[in-house]
Amino acid sequence: MVSSVNNHYSIVLQWSEEDQTFVVSLPEFGPFAHTHGDTYEAALENGKQVLDLLIEEYQTAAKPLPRPLTTTHWQLTFQQIPQ
Repeated sequence: MVSSVNNHYSIVLQWSEEDQTFVVSLPEFGPFAHTHGDTYEAALENGKQVLDLLIEEYQTAAKPLPRPLTTTHWQLTFQQIPQ
């Protein structure tokens, strides 16, 4: 199995009041790449496992992996607002 530890993909953890659980999204892999956990730690571990499986699935199918969002470069410009 591939290890998600050395990749640069996003794992987004959010508390769901509606579901009363932590929801994990893997945005680079599309809107249906989700999992959950009863605790933050369990949700993170589940997210890592799903990420590993997705990477492995892409590689087995010879599909190109999505580009990690962390490689996007942003340029910020700050302007002083007159008072």
